[in-house]
Amino acid sequence: MSNEREIIRKTEKMIDELKSVCSTYGLGNASSEYKIITEIFLYKYLNDKFLYETKKVAKDLNENSTIKEIEQYLDSLSPEQFSLLVMRMGPNVARIKNEYRVSYLFQNQNSNMPEFYELFDSALVGISNDNLDIFSVKTGSKEKIKLFDTLSQYITESDKRNSFFRAIISRLVEFSFEDAFKEKYDFFATIFEYLIKDYNKDFGKYAEYYTPNSIARIIARILAPNSTQNVTLYDPSAGSGTLVLALAHQIGEENCTIFTQDISQKSNEFLRLNLILNNLVHSLGNVIHGDTLLNPAHYNEDKTRLKQFDYIVSNPPFKTDFSETRDQLATEKFQDRFFAGVPKIPKKDLDSMPIYLMFIQHIIYSLKENGKGAIVVPTGFITAKNGIEKKLLDYIVKEKLIKGVIKMPPNLFATTGTNVSLLLIENNKLNNEVLLIDASNMGVKVRDGKNQRTILETADVNKIINVYNENKIEEDYSVLVTYDTIINNKSSLNPGQYFGYKIEIKDISKDEFTEIMKQKENYLFEMFEESHKLSKCIIQNIKDLDYDF
Repeated sequence: MSNEREIIRKTEKMIDELKSVCSTYGLGNASSEYKIITEIFLYKYLNDKFLYETKKVAKDLNENSTIKEIEQYLDSLSPEQFSLLVMRMGPNVARIKNEYRVSYLFQNQNSNMPEFYELFDSALVGISNDNLDIFSVKTGSKEKIKLFDTLSQYITESDKRNSFFRAIISRLVEFSFEDAFKEKYDFFATIFEYLIKDYNKDFGKYAEYYTPNSIARIIARILAPNSTQNVTLYDPSAGSGTLVLALAHQIGEENCTIFTQDISQKSNEFLRLNLILNNLVHSLGNVIHGDTLLNPAHYNEDKTRLKQFDYIVSNPPFKTDFSETRDQLATEKFQDRFFAGVPKIPKKDLDSMPIYLMFIQHIIYSLKENGKGAIVVPTGFITAKNGIEKKLLDYIVKEKLIKGVIKMPPNLFATTGTNVSLLLIENNKLNNEVLLIDASNMGVKVRDGKNQRTILETADVNKIINVYNENKIEEDYSVLVTYDTIINNKSSLNPGQYFGYKIEIKDISKDEFTEIMKQKENYLFEMFEESHKLSKCIIQNIKDLDYDF
């Protein structure tokens, strides 16, 4: 554990140094900073991963070979030998030619023909082109989005471009990811969160970039408590992929294939980085940048309907303006998918349109028979009284789609103060009871800038998971409720409405009872006396003011 913390510390230090360089050159807090930082971080990661894998497959190297020895070996290879080498590597390793390596750029940082910034750009473009088939994601129209852009375009003062990239390459050459490649999901989840923490304050139209890890762990261990193989995972509003990656890790990255879609270009870039860091390169071709509601990208093999998945997870946007596509979504073409209806366009606040209702319907439509799902929803939905919310709530209760509901503490998310609950879905219609958990009082309160947030500690997370997976009933915390009872209670899924009233029973003697009643009588007599005196005082004061009675 101490070794892991040291690796984390060194990696975070490298990230801080890259951000410091950006700040020095006037790029701190610029809209392009996230792209520069994340792409340079990914470039360094892929470079070091290639060296690490070279050591594993090259016959002339061993696990004790140094980075210098690995690079000398690569420099000695002919083009044909290099091709044979990369063929022995797995598909999750990007092919990095010698002239694209970090060490080559460092050694040629004083280049004038071409300029160093051009050499740096060429390395990124070359890696993108050489790895286009495996490492690209797609738009809804199937156009491939490359790994890297030319980063010099974001340095507006051309005379500073060379010095900027010299400063960057100096930071990269001093650091190595080699020790990190032995780490697992929890390590890279920590690093990823640190990497994007300054860039998830603004979010795309359909996505928040980062769902708290505590929520992701709860969902993953509830949906997949046991091992499974060859399953499909889907998130229609994936953001940076926190939910779907936690579930993939729980199931086993080699046992599942991920499918996602998100309208935000920025969140898709974060997601691609996240997948690469977590050995899920084989799923990159299923990452789609596009409008899930209007133009869903994933279809079954014969293209007759949308693809259905074994597991679906989602933290959809709750409210946002989708008035431009609303009328189109309400047409007969989409009626099967949006069976409960499409929210109307409000006259004033367009951003109040409850788009999450559309995602709930889309998820239900996309879930396989016997499939499982988890959706983060506003807590108000679980007690909906009217409108599409009520129609949809009635539907999921009537169809016995709900396996459980967990009411979460307030202020879990950095980007919204809305209270949230988790809907746990099972599409098998076999459940006769629903487990309702009220975890709203759990967690610890912390300050996050000007805001207060709630953090679920490990013990909180474990309790929620254990109570759910073992169907435990705990007073004022969890309760099993039959579907008939829920229907009779207007489909409400609020746990508190089903907790019983507590009646404290205590055995006492006749003398003790008489004494207690005497004390109560004396207390009431004193209260009546005090009330009488107060009334007389008020009346006298009013008379003194000459009011007419």
